[in-house]
Amino acid sequence: MTSAAAPLLRLTGISRTFGEGVGAVTVLRDVELEIGRGEMVAIMGPSGSGKSTLMNVLGCLDRASGGRYEIDGHDVASLTDDALAARRREYFGFIFQRYHLMGHLTAQGNVEVPAVYAGTSKQQRSQRSAALLERLGLGKHLSHRPSQMSGGQQQRVSIARALMNGGDIILADEPTGALDSHSGLEVMQILRELHARGHTIILVTHDPGVAKWAQRVIEIADGRIVRDRRNETPDVPMPDTTQAPAARYETSREGSPHDLPRMAAAASPGETPRRRLPRWLGDWISGWPTFSESLSMAWHALASHRLRTGLTMLGIIIGITSVVSLSAIGEGTKRRVLNDIGNIAPNTITVLRGKDFNDDKAAEIRTLLPRDAVLLAAQPYTDSVTPQVGPRTARMRYGRLDTDAQVHGEGADFLRANGLKLARGRSFDAAEVERQAQVALLGENTLKKLMPNGGDPVGQIVLAGSLPLRIIGVVRDRSSMFVSRSLNVYAPWTTVASRLAGQQHLESITVRILDGHPPAAAEAGIIRVLTRAHGQKDFFTFNMDTIVKSISRTSQMLTLLLSFVALISLVVGGIGVMNIMLVSVTERTREIGIRRAIGARRQDILRQFLIEAVLVCLMGGAVGVTLSYAIGWLVAAVVPQVAVVFSANTFIAAVVCACAIGVVSGWWPARSAARLDPVDALARE
Repeated sequence: MTSAAAPLLRLTGISRTFGEGVGAVTVLRDVELEIGRGEMVAIMGPSGSGKSTLMNVLGCLDRASGGRYEIDGHDVASLTDDALAARRREYFGFIFQRYHLMGHLTAQGNVEVPAVYAGTSKQQRSQRSAALLERLGLGKHLSHRPSQMSGGQQQRVSIARALMNGGDIILADEPTGALDSHSGLEVMQILRELHARGHTIILVTHDPGVAKWAQRVIEIADGRIVRDRRNETPDVPMPDTTQAPAARYETSREGSPHDLPRMAAAASPGETPRRRLPRWLGDWISGWPTFSESLSMAWHALASHRLRTGLTMLGIIIGITSVVSLSAIGEGTKRRVLNDIGNIAPNTITVLRGKDFNDDKAAEIRTLLPRDAVLLAAQPYTDSVTPQVGPRTARMRYGRLDTDAQVHGEGADFLRANGLKLARGRSFDAAEVERQAQVALLGENTLKKLMPNGGDPVGQIVLAGSLPLRIIGVVRDRSSMFVSRSLNVYAPWTTVASRLAGQQHLESITVRILDGHPPAAAEAGIIRVLTRAHGQKDFFTFNMDTIVKSISRTSQMLTLLLSFVALISLVVGGIGVMNIMLVSVTERTREIGIRRAIGARRQDILRQFLIEAVLVCLMGGAVGVTLSYAIGWLVAAVVPQVAVVFSANTFIAAVVCACAIGVVSGWWPARSAARLDPVDALARE
């Protein structure tokens, strides 16, 4: 039957088949139907007759297998998925038999969801949703969740949600099926009032009592329309605005219950209805405001499942904590090592006898002489030079105390050349070296051993074997993991060579290179000068810069290795996020269907689930960073020898890793959620 006015909805030869081949089932067959603006139509039929499938096709929840379906003259088959979502969002309001409210949202939050996907501002949404619920008698239930409301109240929330974006066409699937007779009467009276104000109402029911409210009854059986009749004098109670139940929402200060549909259909002051805009502009406008809303919805979804969210975060927390902690410990250890090496001999090159450290004939070589030290001191790359004899182990005695110590024969510039510092007193000078003065400087550990009661050691006499030495200063011992804890005594190399070692040649020469001069070039210069002086290369060099670089590379490799091991934890955490997000998609299939039915596009669903995954990983990353900082503090307090260094790069890397894991692990679940068809998702419980 065709309405006198141009049809709002037109179906021509519509069929719907599920499955393929011999297993295919045809549910709708050659359906011809027109529904005009402002009609109130009931689609009746027994279970399995195809009425729900017809409603899904009418509401753009499902696509027909054949035929042509037009909305306002536009062929639905030519519309993209996003365009179909826009039709559901802008033309239709759905009222479901089982309400299909989202349990983690309040009544007002459920009503606002369609407007979120329409890009309506937060203030406008709040005002409109509150007004709708107030006029439906739920003004005191704005913050109540579905579990705190009766069935009738939940269905009225569903009606308010259907009206949030205007709801020109209201599709009601068994709107009273889950309600008692009193609540059902209230719902039908509300639908009648909406029809009286110009809304097109399509009821899907098997109950003749509900069908009597409609102006027009369409009967369907075995997928075909078998009867289309007018119901000129509906034998149903008419809405009474002076009696209950309408009196409950009549009491609104802003007007009578008949203001409800007018307010639902009109846009807020200054707001242009979305469907009056060009389609491309409307799609663009509806896209950009929804990120913050998706963030908010994602947060509420996570907060409503705290235990699941916490368990999901656990893997990320462990992974981030491991990566950050091990990186900090590795970086601290590397810096400690390099600092200790620098303290031993900063930018120095040592010349030794023989071919290398394992040369058995090195002891027989006596060509390293004091003049070599003078020659090296004159080079342009030299900062300072110290000839060296020893160290020689000697029995040190002071008073009644004695101990073994290492006696080092050094030149006048040995403090600078070796990077040592005085704790007190002075060092010997070139004149004292020249005349083989019997003076010495004690290391701090040696001083504590020989003079445990303290006192000023300067001027005191100690014996190195049978050689008396007058103490003129104290040298600070290096605090380094690489320095031997043996006791040290420093004397002029001439004194040690003649009075303890009985030799005139040197055992080594330490050259400190000028700052800024390439150590490799200086080393090459030293080799060239001494080879020319000796007539052959009977020595080898030990470049501390090479050792520093080698240890630095080794430390970096160890740090990378530790980080790689820790990254395994992150990967495991990411897999955990993916698994739980996939479970979440399965658990929340009905929620996804609801969102799709009220206008969410695939990209909206994709964005929300991706944001949820990233939020979980970011929160886990934040907790992991905090824990790693606490672990670092604890390690530093309990084991002071272990250095822990946190850097901004480490924290940035942790945040980037958390985001990356969230995106990578959340992409597939989010994509799976976004690809669900609304009709299939709504069918799952």
